[in-house]
Amino acid sequence: MAKYIHSMIRVLDEAKSTAFYDQVFGLKVAERLDFETFTLIYLSNGEAETELELTVNKGRTEPYNLGDGYGHVAFSVDDVDALHARLEAAGFAPRKLVDFAPGGEVIARFFFIADPDGYQIEVLQRGGRYL
Repeated sequence: MAKYIHSMIRVLDEAKSTAFYDQVFGLKVAERLDFETFTLIYLSNGEAETELELTVNKGRTEPYNLGDGYGHVAFSVDDVDALHARLEAAGFAPRKLVDFAPGGEVIARFFFIADPDGYQIEVLQRGGRYL
């Protein structure tokens, strides 16, 4: 059986991106591989075995075109309300909290936030299928 190990996104500024993912989600640099034309930075924390891979293409100055195919990555947290309040106070501008109740019963509580490159990240209250 296959094991999901990481997702990769391209970022312009390594310092901004690693600071964002550390401050918002507690992801630390697990490994940094530097090559002639690009750098790979693997971020992780003790919550999951999967990693987020940041790719920095050296010499690139133009923002990446995220196109119309990218959706989002998601994180689950113990207290979505507390994290939302902390991020607002820190100036990260998370979008509003949403109670998703398509059949009348709340099945998810979440908000979205954009990283420094504009990638959308969904932050869900941990529970149900969102463990």
